Amino acid sequence: MNLANKLTMGRIIVIPFFILFMFIGNIYTRVAALLIFILAALTDMYDGIIARHREEVTNFGKFIDPLADKLIVSAAFISFVQLRELAIPAWMVILVISREFIITGLRSVAASRGTIISASLSGKFKTTSQMVVIITLLLILIVNAVLKNYWHTTPLELQAFLGWKRVLGYILDRVPYWLMLVVTILTVISGFNYIFKNKQLLFEEISIKTTR
Repeated sequence: MNLANKLTMGRIIVIPFFILFMFIGNIYTRVAALLIFILAALTDMYDGIIARHREEVTNFGKFIDPLADKLIVSAAFISFVQLRELAIPAWMVILVISREFIITGLRSVAASRGTIISASLSGKFKTTSQMVVIITLLLILIVNAVLKNYWHTTPLELQAFLGWKRVLGYILDRVPYWLMLVVTILTVISGFNYIFKNKQLLFEEISIKTTR
């Protein structure tokens, strides 16, 4: 296994630790979860560069790299739903994850026919927004842990105060929902964009399936 694929596999291996550290819920483990995600994002940038630079691009790498991305992003969003302090609705995450795997399936169908579906501008915006929002929500979880362990309070309780404490409580309580809503909208739009641009491929695949 070449270096690029090892980096990709490393992203998959750390997913259970990423989830565990989020749910333990203290400051240090949540900082560790943030660092794991940032490290995974960095390896995602560099594994493809390394593979091309070393001329070690493989079919396995083409398959496992996007899968690793989907797995860690899905793990983050599913965990955010389970962590009630963020108040993120499950329907948003269901839409995001469904889109990710539908487009992955579409790319697999295209690849089987020798066609490459390249990343669109909306897809790049979607990916960037997901990374930014996940990191922001992890930072909010860290702040929540600080409030719980050192101030013995919560964002909801802070909103009972006046001044900056009220503002901080409002931000920590409401911002996760609106950030996730933006990500959901961008993700769904980019999904429809991919489907519309490749509708002929879908129609052909459906036609083949129905005639068998």
